[in-house]
Amino acid sequence: MLNRFARALFTKLFAPIARFLLKLGISPDAVTIVGTLGVCVGALAFYPRGSFFWGTIFITCFVFSDMIDGNMARQSGRSSVWGAYLDSTLDRVGDAAIFSGLILYYAGKGDSMIMVVLALACLVLGSVVSYAKARAEGLGMTANVGIAERADRLVAVLVTTGLVGIPFLHLPTAVLGVVLALLAVASLVTVIQRMLTVRQQALAAETGA
Repeated sequence: MLNRFARALFTKLFAPIARFLLKLGISPDAVTIVGTLGVCVGALAFYPRGSFFWGTIFITCFVFSDMIDGNMARQSGRSSVWGAYLDSTLDRVGDAAIFSGLILYYAGKGDSMIMVVLALACLVLGSVVSYAKARAEGLGMTANVGIAERADRLVAVLVTTGLVGIPFLHLPTAVLGVVLALLAVASLVTVIQRMLTVRQQALAAETGA
């Protein structure tokens, strides 16, 4: 949903930033790498200590690099297979760091096995969602379906984690737990949707052959 409705808006908003970075001689790949490192540092340095609000603020400062680097590549005419591969691979690293940070907190200071299981489920199923699409494309098919794409999952977990981390709101951990549970279910549904879509294409190709 966010990919369809928000990407065009953010592309316009980040176009001047992308243009400025290109004038400085910075490459899209450099932005991709720095953005991923920033997300990982924010998630693994702040979240395990229970600093959810500032961790989310720190991560948000870097998470939009995913759109900036693509914008830079288009403006410079340097879009490449390598750039797309690097961006996609490091996206998975950043996502894993976010959920890993939550797992580390709730396995230690947060002391909640339920939250550990929910965050781990989101981590694993999110990876399978991405793999299901990548593997389909590797086999010459498409799997661009699903109710929980990466942008949706990322926004949901970051917004909720950040809100739970604001002291004066006093939002209970259960709020984050509910969101993680919903994300896990949505991710599972997305995996099934993509598997069924690929199966349909595979059967159609076999029949046509």
